[in-house]
Amino acid sequence: MSVSKTNAVRLLETAGIPFELRPYKVDPDDLSAESVARKVGMPPEQVFKTLVARGEKHGVCLAVVPANCELDLKALAKATGDKKVDTVPLKDVEPLTGYIRGGVTAIGCKKDYPVLLDETAELFDLIVLSAGLRGLQVMLAPADYIRMTRARLAPIARDKDH
Repeated sequence: MSVSKTNAVRLLETAGIPFELRPYKVDPDDLSAESVARKVGMPPEQVFKTLVARGEKHGVCLAVVPANCELDLKALAKATGDKKVDTVPLKDVEPLTGYIRGGVTAIGCKKDYPVLLDETAELFDLIVLSAGLRGLQVMLAPADYIRMTRARLAPIARDKDH
């Protein structure tokens, strides 16, 4: 499988950040982060998905949570200083970020949105995120991801059965 260089990959290379690419076969009927985790052979709590949210006061932000969790909107609102935050409609994701669903990443996003990374990312030596394209994940140290995206750590994920 040939790997095309995404904006995110080019930016990581330019910054001199060590990373590993993990290509996988895309199933358009199952774009779930858990499915991606299985395909790249990583535990779901170590694979992070990037969600686009919008607060009533501070606008758009990117929320990055483990594949096996869901975004806790109340916790995100608290972290951003908004009263209310909601994920944006799917049709707005690409115009806002430049990425399609299943390929959203904070690295090389269309605009420099605030990034909130679930605090569990710090539990791992490496985390896995989208490289800006369906079918391609990037593995890197959480500290490097935080440095690249100026992400803030916050407790923004909760168990799915919550």
